[in-house]
Amino acid sequence: MTGSPDDGDLVSGAPKIAVPDDVADAVRTLIRWAGDDPTREGLIDTPLRVARAWKEYAKGYTEEPALHLSRTFEEVGGYDEIVLLKDIPFQSHCEHHLAPIIGRAAIAYLPGDKVVGISKLARVLHGFARRLQVQERLTAEVADCIWENLEPKGVAVVIEASHACMTARGVGTPGVMMTTSRMMGCFRDDERSRKEVLALMGY
Repeated sequence: MTGSPDDGDLVSGAPKIAVPDDVADAVRTLIRWAGDDPTREGLIDTPLRVARAWKEYAKGYTEEPALHLSRTFEEVGGYDEIVLLKDIPFQSHCEHHLAPIIGRAAIAYLPGDKVVGISKLARVLHGFARRLQVQERLTAEVADCIWENLEPKGVAVVIEASHACMTARGVGTPGVMMTTSRMMGCFRDDERSRKEVLALMGY
């Protein structure tokens, strides 16, 4: 293991863990292959920082997002309309280039017999986003998780994101946003319900 648990800087809240030698060596190899010297002063601690940062970026692998939906409430005072959480910021990394995906999401559902605390919808999103992803799968995973665990009448998820694998390399087109959506239940089958939820989301 390389370094003590407290050397290098840490992302806020990241686990203070020692970094395995092979992980640190892999980062040094990448730095060297990119054309720099991993032994120069500014890069000496970079392998430790990168390793710990990736533990933070990928902490979704250590949790089960569905557990956030396990505590539900059935007493809602007769409320039977759409529940919507929008403009939820998130970040992920694409599985093809390990480049950042930065965006926002809108998540809505039409309750059946139960509702969940609204913060749990954001937690489900982050649980899946903090893994290596493609946006299409992320959108589907969030929607499917809510559909399967809350058993609502409808689910709608819309995600907009910028992909650094496109904006910072390759075609090099900054400012481009990708939009994906998944509609389930009444939001898929009923055009009026779909238009209503999209209007509430701002689309």
